[in-house]
Amino acid sequence: MLRRRTLLAAGMGLAVAGAGATPAFATGAHQVLHVRPGDSVQAAVNAVTGPGRTIVVHPGTYREVVNIPASAAELTVRGATRDPRDVVIVYDNANGTQKPDGSGTYGTAGSATFTSAAPGLTVRDLTLANDWLRADHPDITGTQAVAAYTYGDRTHFENVRLLAHQDTLFVETTALTSFDRQYFRHCYIEGDVDFVFGRATAVFEDCRFHTLQRDVGFTPKGMVFAPSTARANPHGILAVRSRITSGAEDGAYKLARPWVPSYETTAWPSLVVRNSRIGPGIDPVAPYTNMREAYPWQTMRFAEYANSGPGAVIPVPENRPQLTPAEAAAHTRRSYLGDWRPYGRP
Repeated sequence: MLRRRTLLAAGMGLAVAGAGATPAFATGAHQVLHVRPGDSVQAAVNAVTGPGRTIVVHPGTYREVVNIPASAAELTVRGATRDPRDVVIVYDNANGTQKPDGSGTYGTAGSATFTSAAPGLTVRDLTLANDWLRADHPDITGTQAVAAYTYGDRTHFENVRLLAHQDTLFVETTALTSFDRQYFRHCYIEGDVDFVFGRATAVFEDCRFHTLQRDVGFTPKGMVFAPSTARANPHGILAVRSRITSGAEDGAYKLARPWVPSYETTAWPSLVVRNSRIGPGIDPVAPYTNMREAYPWQTMRFAEYANSGPGAVIPVPENRPQLTPAEAAAHTRRSYLGDWRPYGRP
C-alpha cells in the first residue's frame, strides 16, 4: 500500500495516459516528440524514424509498458522537468502474471515496465516503476517484478528513480558474449530481493540504493546486488561514491549474492563497491550470501574499497574482501566504460 501511495503522489491531479493516444510532434533538424497526459509513451517510441531522436514526457503518471527496440539508436527519453517525481511510467506485471492471450506467464524479463535494446539510450529526469505487490497476489510464486530491463550498449540513466520490490533493475547484455556497458548517475533505486542484477558492465556513480521494509519473519530480508557477470568479462557491477540506506531494521539485508543462471553456468559474478557509505541496514558481519550452495560467494569476484558507515565496518575480515590501493586503481568508471565517457556530458 505504501508503494502505491508514493507513486500516486507523484502524479496527483494529473491525467493518466491512455495506451492508444498519439503523441504530439515538433519537427526540425533534431526530431523531438512530446508526450503529455492522455498520450502514450509507447506510441512516441513507435513513431521514432531515425537515430538521435528525443522523447520529452510531460508531468503525469503513464500506466503502460514501454519497449524500445534496437532500431531506436541514440534515443533520449526524458522528463520535461528536472524533478524525476513529476513523470512516472508504471505498470504491474510480475514473472508469474498470466499473459492476456493465455500463452503463459511473462517471466522475469517480460515483467518489466520499461525495456530497451537500443544502443546509446539516454533516460533522464523521470521515474520507472513496477507497483506489483506480493500481498495482492498470494497465488503467484514468480514474484519478480522488474521496473527497467536494459540490454543495449552505452545505456545512460541520469537522475532517474527506479521503484519496485524484487528485481527492480535488470542490467543485461544483448548476448552472452557481449560486454554491454551501462552508466547510472544520480539515480535512486529501491527494492528488496536482488534489486540490482544482471550480466552487464554497469557503473553506478553518486546513486542511492534503498532497501525496503518487508513483512517477513526471517532474515536476510533481501539483497541489494545479484551480478551474473560472464567469466570472460573483467568488469561487472561497480558502485562508486554512492549510498546504501534502509527502511528496514539494522542488519536485515545483505549487500549481495552471486547469480549463476541455469542457462550460463560458467558465469563468474563480479561486484565492487567502493568509496560509498553503507548504512546500518546491511549486515556488517556477513554482508554476502549464496544464491545456490554450488556457487559460494567466496569463489566470486566480490570486493570493497574505502567504504564508510555502520554497514561497512569489518568485524570479520574474511567475510569482507578488500581491494588494495593498486587493485582499486583498476576499478574506476573509466576502466569499466573504456572509450565511452557519458560522465563527461552535462
